[in-house]
Amino acid sequence: MSSFIIEGGHTLKGSITPQGAKNEALQVICATLLTKEEVVINNIPDILDVNKLIELLGDIGVEVKKISIDSYSFRAESIDLEYTGTEDFRQKSAALRGSIMIVGPLLARFGEVVVPKPGGDKIGRRRLDTHFNSIMKLGAELIIDEYKQIFKLSAKQLKGTYILLDEASVTGTANLLMAAVLAEGETIIYNAACEPYVEQLSRMLVRMGAKIDGIGSNKLIVKGVIELSGCEHRLLPDMIETGSFIGMAAMTSSELTIKDTSVVNLGIIPESFRKMGITIEQRGDDLYIPRHDEYNIESFMDGSILTLADAPWPGLTPDLLSVMLVVATKANGSVLIHQKMFESRLFFVDKLIDMGAQIILCDPHRAVVIGQGNRLRLRGMTMTSPDIRAGISLLIAAMCAEGKSVIHNIDQIDRGYQHIEERLNALGASIERN
Repeated sequence: MSSFIIEGGHTLKGSITPQGAKNEALQVICATLLTKEEVVINNIPDILDVNKLIELLGDIGVEVKKISIDSYSFRAESIDLEYTGTEDFRQKSAALRGSIMIVGPLLARFGEVVVPKPGGDKIGRRRLDTHFNSIMKLGAELIIDEYKQIFKLSAKQLKGTYILLDEASVTGTANLLMAAVLAEGETIIYNAACEPYVEQLSRMLVRMGAKIDGIGSNKLIVKGVIELSGCEHRLLPDMIETGSFIGMAAMTSSELTIKDTSVVNLGIIPESFRKMGITIEQRGDDLYIPRHDEYNIESFMDGSILTLADAPWPGLTPDLLSVMLVVATKANGSVLIHQKMFESRLFFVDKLIDMGAQIILCDPHRAVVIGQGNRLRLRGMTMTSPDIRAGISLLIAAMCAEGKSVIHNIDQIDRGYQHIEERLNALGASIERN
């Protein structure tokens, strides 16, 4: 198990470019299973979750070629469905949350698919009902092996219908969308997730020959086609990395330029950081964060404490609440962080409390952060990363803390952040991988 050794107190200076979007990559890579023709995807991040998915597709029979440092071609001409019934596939697929999105493409193209219950972050319940219930409405039959935790879906021919999703699940929407593009007739998906990454997937599918109306809204109308062709696609910059760098710059009193962020696709993220008192200047598609000797959290107009809560897009993404929580510890003022989606994601705050932060964990979903401004001197300590987003948040705290910190289980960070210590050290950080 690898670790980071961080010497705190260093300020950063310079520019950094966000990697390709992790969450988009997992969707569009699975979409390559929908055609036997070549699909080229550019700006793919070199991170564990994405690399494992690419390896898994190779094991299934997809011909994968690395074209350049961040570009791959995929040709799913000869798929080995028998491999999906092996123990090797079960273990590899179960270790990766994104593997659930092979369900829609394989079922739509081949009429059957077998997948284990996927793994991923230990951040609470992440139910699969939205995925399976919606695809079953297209005519699929589901058999569950409770003992082995294996799901088998089959259908001679998926048929379009009206589907109202019980939640605006991003991966659930993506899975259903990939199944519907090859279904017979028209599928209407209402309460669809409308994140930029789902929009990107939709536009990629259209370039492959799919017929989709309502892209970017929560009502998608899909007219099924017989087959799809190849295409070329480029991932958006990762909005979660962009938000992480904004918080990192403020908390370490650093001057930082975040390059090529695709500002139009950041939604409410910059404004949410501005409510925490962080100055963000837009310069074209770049974001400039000046040095902050201090920053002050706003209150609501009636004087009540600011609340930052996650919500379906265009609301605030839950993946940034952990970062915002740690950034608030060094602000002047207080904020209520309300993590609605996952009930275990805030449990990492005990480590911040041990470092000297003043945080009240009200329940699994809510924490009040009492920012101490420059009065706060976080103490370096040894800790373990429980998930991707808590991991980067603890790294930000360690970079701000006095003395040295050690973060174990950094494979969790590597799952979502590409060569993070190399990129930050180039800006002035002191992070050693051990």
